[in-house]
Amino acid sequence: MATDTLKSTTGAGGATAVRRLLLENGALTALIVLVIAMSALSGDFLTTDNLLNVGVQAAVTAVLAFGVTFVIVSAGIDLSVGSVAALSATVLAWTATSHGVPVVVAGLLAVVTGIAAGLVNGFLIAYGKLPPFIATLAMLSVARGLSLVISGGSPIPFPGSVSHLGDTLGGWLPVPVLVMIVMGLIAALVLGRTYIGRSMYAIGGNEEAARLSGLRVKKQKLAIYALSGVFAAVAGVVLASRLSSAQPQAADGYELDAIAAVVIGGASLAGGTGKASGTLIGALILAVLRNGLNLLNVSAFWQQVVIGVVIALAVLFDTLRRKAGAAPAAAGASPGGKGRQAGTYALAAGVTVAIVGATSFLHNGSSSSTDPKMGLSLSTLNNPFFVQIRTGAQAEAKKLGVDLTVTDAQNDASQQANQLQNFTSSNLGAIIVNPVDSDAAGNSVKAADRAGIPVIAVDRGVNKATVNALVASDNVAGGELAAKTVAEKLGGKGKIVILQGQAGTSAARERAAGFAKGLKSYPGIQVLAQQPGDFDRTKGLDVMSNLLQAHPDVQGVIAANDEMALGAIKALGAKAGRSVQVVGFDGTPDGLKAVESGTLYASVAQQPSQLGRIAVDNALKAVQGKKVGAAIKVPVKVVTKENVAGFTG
Repeated sequence: MATDTLKSTTGAGGATAVRRLLLENGALTALIVLVIAMSALSGDFLTTDNLLNVGVQAAVTAVLAFGVTFVIVSAGIDLSVGSVAALSATVLAWTATSHGVPVVVAGLLAVVTGIAAGLVNGFLIAYGKLPPFIATLAMLSVARGLSLVISGGSPIPFPGSVSHLGDTLGGWLPVPVLVMIVMGLIAALVLGRTYIGRSMYAIGGNEEAARLSGLRVKKQKLAIYALSGVFAAVAGVVLASRLSSAQPQAADGYELDAIAAVVIGGASLAGGTGKASGTLIGALILAVLRNGLNLLNVSAFWQQVVIGVVIALAVLFDTLRRKAGAAPAAAGASPGGKGRQAGTYALAAGVTVAIVGATSFLHNGSSSSTDPKMGLSLSTLNNPFFVQIRTGAQAEAKKLGVDLTVTDAQNDASQQANQLQNFTSSNLGAIIVNPVDSDAAGNSVKAADRAGIPVIAVDRGVNKATVNALVASDNVAGGELAAKTVAEKLGGKGKIVILQGQAGTSAARERAAGFAKGLKSYPGIQVLAQQPGDFDRTKGLDVMSNLLQAHPDVQGVIAANDEMALGAIKALGAKAGRSVQVVGFDGTPDGLKAVESGTLYASVAQQPSQLGRIAVDNALKAVQGKKVGAAIKVPVKVVTKENVAGFTG
């Protein structure tokens, strides 16, 4: 009887220990489950190249998140890290290339920029008594604006000596992964072994008690936010190195990923808990999710849903863990804790390797489909023009029996680089890319070239890399046509405004250049204002409404796409198509309806569906070893009310 009782007690104790182990290491458990699931679902996931891709793709988010960990542990928040990263990289590139500053000095200036931004945040919060949310939100806008001002809205080539940070050592070990590990060790050291680290936990746990115990809380906050700025600067340099250029719009929204990584890793937004290892695991979870969902051809829209659900579940799990009495994730919380933690990680690694090894047998010898596989990376699917490219490409792929995977870069050059790396490691037959930025796509396309994968560029070219073909309309020529169309409609004389595209994108630059070139032939046309509407209908509406207050006598509008043109039409109201002539760009379905109704005078149509069809057709030819033309031009066409009925796009 005693023996039975002992066995029962031991069994219950073992179950409790396992339960407690899972509760205390929820993020690690989630990462293991994800890795196992992705290995079982995709035969392309568990390859050396792809696992290194995951590390590279996690690197920038992880470095940003290490800095954010300091802030969150001290019960603060930092929404500015993405913008500070972009600003720091822009400062480095601008000083080194445009002003001849030695690269080492330029690098120091980039770090100083991060520190300065952090100190401003800390000063506003500690001495100005601003809530951290408001202070860092203001810095988010200021830093992004300064990045655009310094760069003029255009990417700046990165110095070659610094671009090596985006390369590999020995041809296989990515430098961004090494930077991530080094910065992670520094973050762990700061949190667990320094006075300021202990101060972070004290301030986050109870700021008033920390102050009464003698901590100089205000000065500590200055240091905490300065540290966050340093890590943001390093992340910005690593990101720009991967893209071979400082992008003024780089790392847009990355602050949310960084905060998510910290929270998924077990830190509490209430402060007082958090550790560097948990943050690293959180960043890896996000990278594994995105990588795996790409490989599984999950819709880009659903990917956002999945990641949002994961963040919510992470916070819910943290709440359940606390209710269950699991120990908080604070550095060095108990004697022997580090040894036990190391043992846990070793055990987790062993279990993962064993199970993943077993699941790999599911894919041995399984070349499931004989259809040629291709990947299409679009700059965004939040724009009807690119949706039409996708529609045309998918229709042609279905017709030709091609298995086509489509991804959405969401106008983020770094995210597109990740997607192209995923395509390359999956050994697809061909890759079709519509670059967010022509310079930033270069390194990823070079990697595909080295792997022997044909690359077709669509709508925009790729700089500093070889593509098999470029299928595109001429944005500059289209811009000239738009300028000519509105000028002739106004009889060669009149006042117009120009709604520009998103600053920093090649399409915005090229179309603006076309507008300027076309208007040179019409000296009677006066440009009252040029403002960016970011290719967005709502922003086009807002910008046009503002411009009407300053220029009520405007007679014409040139918009760099139909979406902004439609926003301008809404702002103009009854004036559109009567006293004010509006010309758009792209020939989207909504744009063509407006042309038909007469509110939009004309749209310079690029026939996007044709671009998609031709790109897939030429990609298949390249896969089959057939010759393709280096440049395949799809003509643009001015669509007005007279010819809109016969236009199909």
